[in-house]
Amino acid sequence: MPRYDFRCRACGDTFEVNRPMAEAGQPASCPQGHADTVKLLSTVAVTGRGGAGPVGGASAPSGGGCCGGACGC
Repeated sequence: MPRYDFRCRACGDTFEVNRPMAEAGQPASCPQGHADTVKLLSTVAVTGRGGAGPVGGASAPSGGGCCGGACGC
């Protein structure tokens, strides 16, 4: 289930709420009971290649240029 970060405008507390994506836009009350909250923009870090590429997680060697060197630019 996705996690959404909220900040309370009344007390400044930042908290997390786990809820289905269908309820992502619904308001959330802070743990202190305040209703004036705002949903924060969360960042996601994705690592790994999901099975693609060389074994061991090492990245494939690449050349320079704007396209990784595959076209010789």
